[in-house]
Amino acid sequence: MSSEAPDDHCCGSGSHETTSHEDPAPQPLITETGGQRKAKIAVVGCSHGEMDAIYETMALIEEKKGYKFDLLICCGDYQSVRHYGDLHQMNVPRTYLNLQTFYKYYSGEKVAPVLTIFIGGNHEASGFLSELPNGGWVAPNIYYMGFANCIQFAGLRIAGLSGIYKIFDAEFSHHERPPFNESSIKTAYHVRNVDMFRLRQLKPANDDKTSNPIDIMLTHDWPGGIPDYGNKHWLFKKKDRFEADHDAGRLGNPVAMKLLFVNRPQPTRFLSLDKPIPGRQFMQALEINVAEDAKMELSYDPQWLAILKNTDLLTVADKVKIVLPDRVGREPCIYERKDFRPTEEEMAEIEKLGDLTIKTDSFRHTAPPLKQESGQSLDDVPPSAYYRNPQSAEFCQWLGIRDLNQMLIEKSSEYVGVPYYMMPDDVDSKPNQDDVDFGDDGFVIDRGHHEEEPEAKKIRLEDAEGVGEESGDKSEDVEAPE
Repeated sequence: MSSEAPDDHCCGSGSHETTSHEDPAPQPLITETGGQRKAKIAVVGCSHGEMDAIYETMALIEEKKGYKFDLLICCGDYQSVRHYGDLHQMNVPRTYLNLQTFYKYYSGEKVAPVLTIFIGGNHEASGFLSELPNGGWVAPNIYYMGFANCIQFAGLRIAGLSGIYKIFDAEFSHHERPPFNESSIKTAYHVRNVDMFRLRQLKPANDDKTSNPIDIMLTHDWPGGIPDYGNKHWLFKKKDRFEADHDAGRLGNPVAMKLLFVNRPQPTRFLSLDKPIPGRQFMQALEINVAEDAKMELSYDPQWLAILKNTDLLTVADKVKIVLPDRVGREPCIYERKDFRPTEEEMAEIEKLGDLTIKTDSFRHTAPPLKQESGQSLDDVPPSAYYRNPQSAEFCQWLGIRDLNQMLIEKSSEYVGVPYYMMPDDVDSKPNQDDVDFGDDGFVIDRGHHEEEPEAKKIRLEDAEGVGEESGDKSEDVEAPE
């Protein structure tokens, strides 16, 4: 499943009100044959922060069809903007830098009416998502899958790959975090080879060519070459630039197609969906067979957890090129092991972790919530700080792996904020921001935003303008530290 836009072009966003005469479910229901119990899943393409509109559309479909959805899947460009400061960390034209409605779900003003999962695209609040490299709750009942992941819902295995593919950045580690510059605000959402390598380890250990180890595979980029498996002539008439990009091999992620062949998701259908505006086919309803005793909740996939553990040496926070164990080329392999599909012994270690249900009560506000839209100008608002996310800390400690969120913080204390949930209860949470001296100049308490920033914050913002590496910087191939 992929969203509609396979490149850096902005899909745009805007208000959407579904009227009574519109068909809220323009796509026919896709139902898997056989089975008694079915999971009812809604899938959307680019969300663009329009969560109110998406949930309203789902409610209309439920009313029309007479059933309740169990899960919503969003295929990128989710735009989990917590407040105005996050808009600085989205790589979209200024015209499209709108707050939208996700902030209501982050603040607690609203609660998602259906369990929601999403992957990242190329129009995201990248600072927030970089707090959760392995995934986590961005709001109650809304779960981000991280850079790459495989989780389970009602026994269905759902794999996801965030971002878009750019060959010049694919070999690098995930090194980006706020403050971003003109280069890193783009590279932050570029797919990395290390993520695709980990996903390739999901294939069966016995090289079985007939099984389907993954039920649903999510990408924001289209898999390269996918138009050849459908009515590409209709597609090229609808999107004129697609034909030239397809012929030149620029349309989609060529490595994602390899992932499909390796992991063989269930052959239900390839879905390419539009953005949530009237008249567009942006939502698809699915009914998929599940076990009679399946629980409609999220859980960690044991094989994926084992993969994260046995590839932990590939988690690096510095900007380096990672030479992968299965890399084919002139350079000698630096790893004794090439195949990182979990062994029986490694799976046994995961069994010792016990219950793999993803806890629903671990969400915490790291950035201050915005209680209401104030209509501020973006010029009056500084970029959001970067935060230590307790979900990343807890997950990595539990699994016994490196914590990339912590590693990125340890690189520099510049513009690292004190998480909002750690503030004293008597701290005023109205939208404003100032500095509170905690004895460490590298930490800033972020309470929101205000027109006048303290001098200390102004100095940090001015200094941050020159921080970061340019896209043309040279980097050497290095072996990941052991």
